[in-house]
Amino acid sequence: MPAASLLPLFGSAAGPGALGGPAGGGAGGGGRKAAGPGAFRLTEKFVLLLVFSAFITLCFGAIFFLPDSSKLLSGVFFHSAALQPPPPPPGFQPRAPPQPGAGPAMPEEAGGAGSLERIRADHERALREAKETLQKLPEEIRRDIRQDKEKLLQDARGRKEAAAAGLPQRPFRQPVGAVGREPADLAVRQRRDKIKEMMKYAWDNYKRYAWGLNELKPISKQGHSSNLFGNIQGATIVDALDTLFIMEMKEEFKEAKEWVEKNLDFNVNAEISVFEVNIRFVGGLLSAYYLSGEEIFRKKAVELGEKLLPAFNTPTGIPWALLNIKSGIGRNWPWASGGSSILAEFGTLHLEFVHLSHLSGNPVFAEKVMNIRKVLSRLDKPEGLYPNYLNPSSGQWGQHHVSIGGLGDSFYEYLLKAWLMSDKTDEEGKKMYYDAVQAIETHLIRKSSGGLTYIAEWKGGLLEHKMGHLTCFAGGMFALGADGAPSDKTGHHIELGAEIARTCHESYDRTSMKLGPEAFRFDGGVEAIATRQNEKYYILRPEVIETYMYMWRLTHDPKYRQWAWEAVEALEKHCRVDGGYSGIRDVYSNHESHDDVQQSFFLSETLKYLYLLFSDDDLLPFEHWVFNTEAHPFPILRKEDGSKEEKKNRSSFNLLHSLCFFPGLGRVILF
Repeated sequence: MPAASLLPLFGSAAGPGALGGPAGGGAGGGGRKAAGPGAFRLTEKFVLLLVFSAFITLCFGAIFFLPDSSKLLSGVFFHSAALQPPPPPPGFQPRAPPQPGAGPAMPEEAGGAGSLERIRADHERALREAKETLQKLPEEIRRDIRQDKEKLLQDARGRKEAAAAGLPQRPFRQPVGAVGREPADLAVRQRRDKIKEMMKYAWDNYKRYAWGLNELKPISKQGHSSNLFGNIQGATIVDALDTLFIMEMKEEFKEAKEWVEKNLDFNVNAEISVFEVNIRFVGGLLSAYYLSGEEIFRKKAVELGEKLLPAFNTPTGIPWALLNIKSGIGRNWPWASGGSSILAEFGTLHLEFVHLSHLSGNPVFAEKVMNIRKVLSRLDKPEGLYPNYLNPSSGQWGQHHVSIGGLGDSFYEYLLKAWLMSDKTDEEGKKMYYDAVQAIETHLIRKSSGGLTYIAEWKGGLLEHKMGHLTCFAGGMFALGADGAPSDKTGHHIELGAEIARTCHESYDRTSMKLGPEAFRFDGGVEAIATRQNEKYYILRPEVIETYMYMWRLTHDPKYRQWAWEAVEALEKHCRVDGGYSGIRDVYSNHESHDDVQQSFFLSETLKYLYLLFSDDDLLPFEHWVFNTEAHPFPILRKEDGSKEEKKNRSSFNLLHSLCFFPGLGRVILF
């Protein structure tokens, strides 16, 4: 009932501020000191408490004795828009029991103790939540109301945008671990704060000198664009969205979102790299949507995904590497083994395209990447290995060059992560991954005379004892996949990950700048050292930090945090310049020569992995998230739990609004 209707009980005619509203407190307009609730006599307070208690008892207690209390709870108390069904007409016959194979019974049909138990659990949860809400301070409840109002408006805008884009309506669920708690250890917290400051420095300089362009030239203090993105702009903005979000850089995230909304345009006549645009733009937009719920990110991700589909128009369905997104004409890199597609490029679409189908309701995206699996399954693999080149017209391998670094790397990563992202139901992906790891161990993994484990490259049956910086991601991959390995191999996979991490740390430690070269060798009497000038550069790559992050999360061995901090110190000393962060041309030199590019993946991957290293495990926990190869987090798809969790979130949301806006009750609590 309205709060004002309680006042006649006390024979008082208080002014508008009588119950603590805006006009309350002090001497009222009539000079009456008894204008506030604090001036009630003891008996008046007792009567008010008695009425309030009776009302609570009526709302919550009575529902246990009504015949259809679960519907009352959701339909009456929560103000559900759905009407209760009318009573059955005379002669109505109940539906026959479901026949075998007709699908699971609905809860109403199941009956029995299970339904009663669920109803009782719902009631107990509602009472618990009501009690917690009533114990909150008025300021806290007002804050919750404001947040929920904003969420309602956001959902309404999102539904409108989704409908306009032809997307199915999808209620947003607060993600698990999108923002973690502060580390308890002061030293760890200070190091994490330093990494956040590095992110802000990189972002602020990009905003100052290259806003809206793809990347930053921090020494020239101007924008930088490669031909990978064609005329699409804003790579750094889209790539950095989720890093800004998890670091709680709210103003920066807001301005990035506004840029995407107003300026991100895919209607350009340009040739782009399908692989790079997928992992950076599609991946960045998907993760930004899953973290924030902002519909613009889902809309843009699906729009871009649709523009990439013509790349699959080949005789085999193996996509082209390059695509003009206006004409739909594709081709491959001219240097790639007679016009072949590249394993790491066509094999690194799976996670993003499965999520595009999930968010758009259009199965075509998932069908395209599952067809790639079919093509690969029909081919013979030399020694169980996957060559780096596959002709999209003939469906046959090109040169028999195998690498777990450049040209091959993320194909193997996505086999494992496809299985993990499917909630471990993608058995085909799992088998392909562990079979490949077995072949890699047999034919590519070697140990140097100094005891360093490395992954060589295989060329027509001969090994090249070279390991690239890109290959260093494999330490984290082996450790992440240890849990799904055969029981007698679990410890071995963790150990293998640790050995690769140690080798890659040595490649950093053996340079003058303590930053790793693009590639390093194990021949001619050298170990973990680059011997060719064109392999000595460092372009702010993340793969070594990535492996440290996985090894820390899975073992909590403090050396991984220490090694990561050594890299932070080297980045600050040698890569930080007046206008941002730059790569280095020669990490063995005593004099810095910068390449003048702040790569978008420095913000997306390197700084994100460092931030996660010095955060607690509750930030983007592995039980709920899988990272794409650009470090964009995607949620694990649990189909069987989705509706239950949705219902639970919706119930809690409705409860809060019922308590805060139910006529009379909300006003008594708040005002």
